[in-house]
Amino acid sequence: MLSQALSSAASKLARADGRPVEWAVSEGLVGYEAAVAAMEARAAAIAAGEAAELVWLLEHPPLYTAGVSSKDDDLLDATRFPVHRTGRGGQFTYHGPGQRVAYVMLDLNARGKDVRAFVRGLEQWIIGALGEFGVPADVREGRVGVWVERKGPGWSRAPLVGFANTPPGGGGREDKIAAIGVKVRKWVSFHGISLNVEPDLSHFSGIVPCGIHEHGVTSLVDLGVPATLDEADEALRASFGRVFGETVKGAAPVKPA
Repeated sequence: MLSQALSSAASKLARADGRPVEWAVSEGLVGYEAAVAAMEARAAAIAAGEAAELVWLLEHPPLYTAGVSSKDDDLLDATRFPVHRTGRGGQFTYHGPGQRVAYVMLDLNARGKDVRAFVRGLEQWIIGALGEFGVPADVREGRVGVWVERKGPGWSRAPLVGFANTPPGGGGREDKIAAIGVKVRKWVSFHGISLNVEPDLSHFSGIVPCGIHEHGVTSLVDLGVPATLDEADEALRASFGRVFGETVKGAAPVKPA
């Protein structure tokens, strides 16, 4: 458990000038290529001092993305959904309806210039949002993302092809509920996080998520928490404020397809 190590992340991640971050939510599905182009343009504008920081929440149609550390063998079904090669950190992940993607464009020049602290802050942000639903979550040494430990009989899900249903020796099982994959250019971040609210978990079986064979994936609804995307957004915004500072309503860079 590393949650105790996360508590210091927020101390350097809030802007000293208190300038709020714009917060935008897209309704409907947003195409991946259009989203990435808009995100990169906004990040460049932030670096040039021409735009405010932005957190952009959206849903994508079903697709797989491959980060810079992805391995071809971890793409188990290349024909199932479109595959997008991307410059973010990490390996293969899935995006689709029912999953909240948050693209995070923050100026780290004003937030301590510490990429490790920034990633810890993203972890703390997700953990805090899950806490709004009473879901205990944490990070794990050597694994990217945020995880839940399933101990009781009520914490069950349909098995995914290619994933262990229980760990060796029995007992509880750890499933991933949120992914993190970021890039930083000129000390401005882009890409971000994805939180599984109610996606079709069988869609993950076309890849080895983040290159990890030993564990599965889960979602809030899969854990028995009947959360909506709107409710997840509220929790994310509340937790973001505690870690990174205040937000104000902003406009989404592109409209859904």
